Amino acid sequence: MSDILIVDDERDIRELVSDILEDEGFATRKAGTSDECMEALAEAQPSLLILDIWLKDSSMDGIDILKAVKRDTPDIPVVIISGHGNVEIAVAAIKQGAYDFIEKPFNIDQLMVVIRRAMETSRLRRENTDLKRRETGGTEMIGASAAFRMLVGQLEKVTKSNGRVLLSGPAGSGKEVAARYIHANSNRDQAPFVTVNCASIEPDRMEAVLFGREGSDRGIEPGLLEQAHGGVIYFDEVADMPLGTQSKILRVLVDQQFLRVGGNDKVKVDLRVISSTCRNLDEEIAAGRFREELYHRLNVVPVEVPALSDRREDIPVLAETFIDQFNETQGLPLRALSEEAVALMQTMAWPGNVRQLKNLVERVLILGDGNGPIEASELPREEEQPSGDGRVVLSGALATLPLREAREAFEREYLLTQINRFGGNISRTASFVGMERSALHRKLKSLGVVTSNKSGARVAHVDSEEPVA
Repeated sequence: MSDILIVDDERDIRELVSDILEDEGFATRKAGTSDECMEALAEAQPSLLILDIWLKDSSMDGIDILKAVKRDTPDIPVVIISGHGNVEIAVAAIKQGAYDFIEKPFNIDQLMVVIRRAMETSRLRRENTDLKRRETGGTEMIGASAAFRMLVGQLEKVTKSNGRVLLSGPAGSGKEVAARYIHANSNRDQAPFVTVNCASIEPDRMEAVLFGREGSDRGIEPGLLEQAHGGVIYFDEVADMPLGTQSKILRVLVDQQFLRVGGNDKVKVDLRVISSTCRNLDEEIAAGRFREELYHRLNVVPVEVPALSDRREDIPVLAETFIDQFNETQGLPLRALSEEAVALMQTMAWPGNVRQLKNLVERVLILGDGNGPIEASELPREEEQPSGDGRVVLSGALATLPLREAREAFEREYLLTQINRFGGNISRTASFVGMERSALHRKLKSLGVVTSNKSGARVAHVDSEEPVA
């Protein structure tokens, strides 16, 4: 679930609500009739349904659709809107399971408050259900950003199938966490999850590790494929698998059976295969380092795991989770994060992604003094930082520019950083920087800063065209 479905027979209302939500970083779909609504629901479950009571030229009205949604997909929150609303309709909608009722013409701020509360309630309900299902110790996924919601939405679609999944994304972004999430929420959750660290196994030992061996003094030694029977085999950094082994794995995927090293009897296995890579496999294939046939076998369902820089909104909750974990497992201080520390962490570069963030939190907890809040001064600083007397030390490039160009360069980078820190949310950015939203829009246009979708999130960048003077 990753978007909001808007159902209203008035096109202007659909477009208005969609524009408002997309400006706030949400993805949307629109439907004008009950048939279009039911088709959209069948295609993919939305994270929220905004539903008009009265639908012209439709076989079902809003209450009928509400009943059907609550019968088939009760976890989807439904917000009812109507221009003909009254107390009786509102009560009827709430009794049928609607989260709330808003009468047209509605106040935009009121609509956004209701939508955010409805989605938060739904998220907490799903997390509670997931936690109950993951009593076997499956790794928890953490976040609330648009990019994170899109990732989870993709993973939820593949959990109940046996399709092979190829997870791509930079190192440290959480690809193994995503693989374990698929396993923990699948019908194989009680069966093994076996990881093959392709980069850490010596090439001459890879086949024995995977297929096992026979004929040694210890008799039969099952390999990782055999140990994963009935469950999931996870090929971590599959691009590092030796070419010779790749051809044999390809045969296993086709036949679901193999020979142990030194053996004569075929071993049959029932496996679901999940793979991951931080490399571009098309380039690996072109360079002759990866078999194209194997790529097509593994890449049935491609899923991209976003970098931490594409989900900066999640940094505070991730850091707080790591603090709790280190307190529980290592007895490190249970410290809060100051607002200044959060702001700095959300603007830092994270080439090592979530893994780097976790390591940083651990280091700060080990080296820090006391149990008070973690301050920005305890975090690594970028090149431009306040000097000892409170002045800002300029980079060499900025210091060589005329005042106007330097000011524009600073404003551009500052606003880019703040917008991306808030996940592309212009309203939150305007509030933080102390500008009216309309004034911020004008400033961004003058600086050539635009926002676009990337990995399900709104990301700010400089337009390729020249900014308006």
